[in-house]
Order: sequence, then structure tokens, then C-alpha cells
Amino acid sequence: MIITCPHCGPRDLAEFTYHGDATLSRPEPASTDQEAWNAYVYDRANPAGEHREYWQHAGGCRKFLVVTRNTLTHAISAVEFAPATGSSRRKRS
Repeated sequence: MIITCPHCGPRDLAEFTYHGDATLSRPEPASTDQEAWNAYVYDRANPAGEHREYWQHAGGCRKFLVVTRNTLTHAISAVEFAPATGSSRRKRS
């Protein structure tokens, strides 16, 4: 799969790291709503079709990107820089 980084141009998938669903809304950091946090951390849909995902160009410019990808065909219809705040900067283990 080729992802076209807006900064570096077309690059192989091996240069990128998947960082999760870009459609989730993170609860406020000070929130004590356990159900909201559980839903954010554990509940995941498995969509068929167009889906927005966070990726990082780890082997290149290291920018975070939002990639719109068809989960059935892996065709990429859009790539844009991720916002500088919010869950785009979260770390995954």
C-alpha cells in the first residue's frame, strides 16, 4: 500500500505507523465518567468501507496524518495533516 504524505510525497506503508481510529471523541482529561473512558479505550467498531485513521510517517517526516481509507479495498481517498491537538498525539503501546 502506498500512502502519499502531504510533506514527503508517495511512500511505502513500511514507513508509517498506525495510530488508530480518527473518528473517536476523547473525554475531557479531568472527566471521572468511567463509562465514557471505557467506551473511548475499549469500544471499537469494525467498519466496512470508508474510514478515517491516524497514521504517523515514522520513517520520514514524523508528521501525524489522517488517512481516509476503504477498509475493504485499502484504496486511499484522502490524506491530510492531523490536528496538532487531541487524540492525534496520543501514544499507543
